[in-house]
Amino acid sequence: MKVSGFTIIRNALKYDYPIVEAIRSILPVCDEVVVAVGNSEDGTRELVAGLSPKIRIIDTVWDDSLRAGGRVLAVETDKALAAISPDADWAFYIQGDEVIHEKYLPVVRKAMEQYLDQPEVEGLLFNYLHFYGSYRYVGDSRRWYRREIRVIRPTGKVVAYRDAQGFRTRDNQKLHVKLIDAWVYHYGWVKPPEKQKAKLRDFGRLWNDDSKMDGVLERAETFDYSGIDALALFKDTHPAVMQERVDRMNWLFDFDIKQKKYSFKNRILMAVQRWTGWRVGEYRNYKLLR
Repeated sequence: MKVSGFTIIRNALKYDYPIVEAIRSILPVCDEVVVAVGNSEDGTRELVAGLSPKIRIIDTVWDDSLRAGGRVLAVETDKALAAISPDADWAFYIQGDEVIHEKYLPVVRKAMEQYLDQPEVEGLLFNYLHFYGSYRYVGDSRRWYRREIRVIRPTGKVVAYRDAQGFRTRDNQKLHVKLIDAWVYHYGWVKPPEKQKAKLRDFGRLWNDDSKMDGVLERAETFDYSGIDALALFKDTHPAVMQERVDRMNWLFDFDIKQKKYSFKNRILMAVQRWTGWRVGEYRNYKLLR
């Protein structure tokens, strides 16, 4: 069984992306990792190049005019996917702010082996933890997506969907997937406040034209994390590859976890979810196989 990892990155240092940790977290289960490094203003390429002999870099130039729904992110992801070895059985996707805890790697590997000869299984679905503000808190509301596809069968018929949060077939069909007991740790909302502001301001232009973005987040020097609706304490361990980054956190963020700024409707829906595990009206970009 051959497994190829793939990801995209641009300006990792400028926006403080944990791309090194992301790549290292999947390396143990991958025979190669293809990294599409976009035209950057910092040392992103050099940062990635020295990580492992398994890494293969393709240099790309982002078309910043592709702003409809963050389309450029899907285009770049498809470039990385197209560059993996043609004999790969599985393709493991990781975004630049996502990390897999080492305790889940045996689960991922076992699922790949289990479904290898079951072509009806087109991908593997992962659960998500979304960290926010600091490494102590995770999102606790309906604003955060719960699951997404991160392992696909690279048949040549699968492409990134919308802004590359997930995947579909070339003819826009949802993939048939198996949910596995593994979690993606998403750190996109844990950065120094000044880096978070810069990322939101600049990356917002991937979805919106300049006239809409002019003036956005310009008043404050840093991002204000306090406007979140609800958080929960994270009581487990972070992936080992993240520990150094966690230890050097140099900003303060505290939140009263008893504070739940839900609308009345969302209070009811969150209660239903906690009691039954069912998220009413959940967006699902996949077809779950039982």
